[in-house]
Amino acid sequence: MGHKHLVFGTATDFITGKTVLDTPDERIRQKIARFLVKDRGFAKKEIKTRIYLPIEVDNDLDGVTVDFTVVLDGRTMMVVMFGPGDIVSRQRPALAVARLLEPFIVPFAVISNGVDAYTMDSVSGKVTGQGLFSIPTKNSLLEAARSGQKQTITDSRRQKEARILFCMDVLTRRECDSFSCNRF
Repeated sequence: MGHKHLVFGTATDFITGKTVLDTPDERIRQKIARFLVKDRGFAKKEIKTRIYLPIEVDNDLDGVTVDFTVVLDGRTMMVVMFGPGDIVSRQRPALAVARLLEPFIVPFAVISNGVDAYTMDSVSGKVTGQGLFSIPTKNSLLEAARSGQKQTITDSRRQKEARILFCMDVLTRRECDSFSCNRF
């Protein structure tokens, strides 16, 4: 959760080819990236990495980094968030990201720790599958893009989603950075 990591050196990002810090968390992100390309059929150019999503709650501006987005036919169809450890409690923040990232709800949200994953319908919030192979393939996302209408949420609901994400991600990170993760 925090930013204090064991750094092994540097590595090359599988999607972008850029140099990144080689940390245990980054190794898992790279594993997820390879899975999206090799097992789910996405081209590297269809995957965006490390998208900064600004969030403002009560005049406090911060943000979260969206690990991966999948863009097909010019439309963001899926967000994939990495979370170390048990991912059940990270489902709600992933849904909030899918509901805030674009002017429309990104249809699918995934939370993964590199070993397990939960795939969710971002409109209903329901889990549609568990396990890495529940992550939609390129073909299934293309079909969803063709058949589905863009869904939006009200400004009031967007504010609530921002508050949820702020509390569950930003404040947790700040707590870790300022106190609990620095004690060791």
